[in-house]
Amino acid sequence: MSQNLIDKDELIRQLMADRDRLFRENSRLRTATNIAPEEMQQVHNDQLAAKDTLINKKEALLRQKEVRIAQLEKQVDYLKRQLYGGKAERYINPDPQARQLELFEGVDLLPGEKEAATKAEKEIISEKEARAKRMEKAKKSAVRKSLPENLERKIEHLYPEGYNPQDWDLLDEQEPLYTEVLIKEPTKFYVLRTYRHKAIRKSDHLIVTADCPVKPIAKSYASSSLLADLMVDKYVDHIPFYRQHKQFERLGMKIPEPTILGWFQQVSDLLMPLHFRLWELMKKTNYLQCDETTLPVVRNDKHKTVKGYIWLVRDPISGREYFYWDKGSRSGEVVLKLFNGYQGALQTDGYERYELLDGKKGIILLSCWAHARRKFSDAIKNDRERAESALEQIQLLYEVERQIKDQALCFEEAAKLRVRLAYPIMVRFEKWLVAEHAKVIKGSPIEKAILYTYNRFNKLSRYHLDGRYNIDNNGIENAARPVAVGRKNYLFCQNDTAESTAIIYSFMGCCKAAKVNFRTWMIYFLDHIQDYDQDYTRDIAELLPDNLKDAGVL
Repeated sequence: MSQNLIDKDELIRQLMADRDRLFRENSRLRTATNIAPEEMQQVHNDQLAAKDTLINKKEALLRQKEVRIAQLEKQVDYLKRQLYGGKAERYINPDPQARQLELFEGVDLLPGEKEAATKAEKEIISEKEARAKRMEKAKKSAVRKSLPENLERKIEHLYPEGYNPQDWDLLDEQEPLYTEVLIKEPTKFYVLRTYRHKAIRKSDHLIVTADCPVKPIAKSYASSSLLADLMVDKYVDHIPFYRQHKQFERLGMKIPEPTILGWFQQVSDLLMPLHFRLWELMKKTNYLQCDETTLPVVRNDKHKTVKGYIWLVRDPISGREYFYWDKGSRSGEVVLKLFNGYQGALQTDGYERYELLDGKKGIILLSCWAHARRKFSDAIKNDRERAESALEQIQLLYEVERQIKDQALCFEEAAKLRVRLAYPIMVRFEKWLVAEHAKVIKGSPIEKAILYTYNRFNKLSRYHLDGRYNIDNNGIENAARPVAVGRKNYLFCQNDTAESTAIIYSFMGCCKAAKVNFRTWMIYFLDHIQDYDQDYTRDIAELLPDNLKDAGVL
């Protein structure tokens, strides 16, 4: 930006110098008496040429300023939306009575295609209105929930002022009035001292000492519960280790920060074999979603924080999540290495590096309708009529998905409903994209939205072929939110701990998907991981949260 200002100042100085030169030339002409007509004409032509040059420079400067102003206005609008705008991407027509679909009239649709799209649209809208009525009715009957019955209850009694059992009779001894409040007591530390007794067996005089309890970390006083709480506080509640260190001091226990960091690294080392096994199992499935997000890391060699990328792969069917760190890289090499040997469908956003997998044997790429919708939302100020028409069509596709969810359809039934309702809408929408692209301004936001959607329309439309496939990638973007919240709290990771962070996030996501308490699972894992070092015939995958839940352990 500073360089642009320097260039503009230099251009203004040149324009002023040209103006002064023309002024001096005019003064000389007015005082001259012996100039030939040919020379006078040449001077006049030179003045006109200089004037044209000056005008062209001014126009170029104005155009440059207009472009810069447009860029700044776009940035201001974006920042306003981030600060004050709604975050939900679902499109809601501000005026339901105003129809935008006139743009779809006249599109080169076959009679059968037009009839099928119109019929599907009417059915979708009818079901949407019925669902809205059901939701409104449910809101009116909603009541506040009472406190959970499984919580411990301590009882206290309050009597009228001056009450004395000898002089007063209770009128509500069986069912007195009561109120309940929720009480929280602060956390506390305590030490578990274990005595190992030694005894002699009388029959053979064999002296035996009780076995030493297996510790999660050898030669450490950290228990499984303490280690689990450290992980939960940082990665679930996003409290950095140095703040936990301060909390411990307030509770009367001083644990040095290097000791806490060492425990964290050792816990991740224990989790690493299960992390590898998790990815092995996920690669054997035939439908995955993938995304990547930033994770700032400290580069010790550069003595500064740099932007790194952490990858997330999600199995939409089981909900398992796998976070992957490869030196912070976001290159195509990571894509090829990560999905080497994978066979199945892969759903991603519009990042071009995923295109390296397109055409590889056994891999089907699916795109995300939420990203396409986002492009048209950004283009509303540029071309409201076309953008809202596109958003209405995309919203019809999402209404079909809501029907599937409300009716709890199986995968086969979901695919049939998509073929009947969603497919005719997509046929009409694709032809609209072709027709409207010729009418919009090249390089405009609406043109970019149309091209973005049309160029990957085959990947966008594939989801309707299989009921297992999702319409968008929102599930994995939601799974990446803990990383986004975490980096706003602990700000950055050390370069040598980023991989450990990916491991913790992986199992935290798996616990959330399996509806298993992450702390409970972590304690169980730390208490039983050593069992698999003694028996190599057992599969470590038994310790995955969903497997433990299915086995009735958690």
